[in-house]
Amino acid sequence: MNDEALPTPCLREAAFDLFGAELPGRPVILSVPHAGRDYPDALLAAARVRPAQLRRLEDRWVDLLARPLIARGFCVLVARAPRAMIDLNRHEREVDPGMIADAPRDAAWHSSAKLRGGLGLFPRRMPGASELWQRPLCWAEARERIETLHRPYHAAIAHRMRAARDAHGHAILIDLHSMPPLPPAGAGQAPPGVVLGDRFGRSASTQLMALAAEIVESHGVSVAQNHPYAGDHLIERHGNPDRGLHALQVEIDRRLYLDAALEQPGPGVARMQAVVTDLAEALAVELPRAGYAMAAE
Repeated sequence: MNDEALPTPCLREAAFDLFGAELPGRPVILSVPHAGRDYPDALLAAARVRPAQLRRLEDRWVDLLARPLIARGFCVLVARAPRAMIDLNRHEREVDPGMIADAPRDAAWHSSAKLRGGLGLFPRRMPGASELWQRPLCWAEARERIETLHRPYHAAIAHRMRAARDAHGHAILIDLHSMPPLPPAGAGQAPPGVVLGDRFGRSASTQLMALAAEIVESHGVSVAQNHPYAGDHLIERHGNPDRGLHALQVEIDRRLYLDAALEQPGPGVARMQAVVTDLAEALAVELPRAGYAMAAE
């Protein structure tokens, strides 16, 4: 399966492809921020590692799981810019100063556990690669990536979320990711196939999270909530239940839809497409009353 099978986007930006109408026909918006596979020649030339290692940063082919929803008219944003270039699920100030050759002296960078592990806005290292790049970025290049890739992606989400809320009374963002296989949850317990995150209740109503878990489990897939992935910048930024804006992160075990090497689409694609489709369809008709009750009080 290749990118040529994708439907035609209604908007194509450097950072993403946007599918769906300007006015979302349903309150559910999908974001796929780590699916980007457009590697500029300059980015590959700057790397210290082979392209295959940079591709390990991707949520490999997870955008395939959203394609049935595109056909159904859902609003879906799929990243084109690869995570190796910029991580759309990090704050724009979540920058490792060692990645910038001429960083402004007054820059107010944000620190985090992910950044300290090498996975900030501009990924620096990962297991098996102590340094991904031959040299630090110049600040002009870093700023250009922020302004032309990161900000437009988030602006598009914010615009569609507000439009959906205005049209339907509320909006729900599903931030779709994939994860490497997790270790067993305990003795004799299989690891979860899906991890749902809502920043421990801060980005979505508990009612929506409970429904999401129920839908996934109805397909025979085990679910965990907020552990080990509670969601990151994307749902924290765009989720505000008291204002009718809900956001949850969905992490899917890559073994459930990729081949044995975790490189190419495998026999589980159709099953996991059904899971994601049923999840979005169920959330699209659910009124998150819990969020409104808190707002009314």
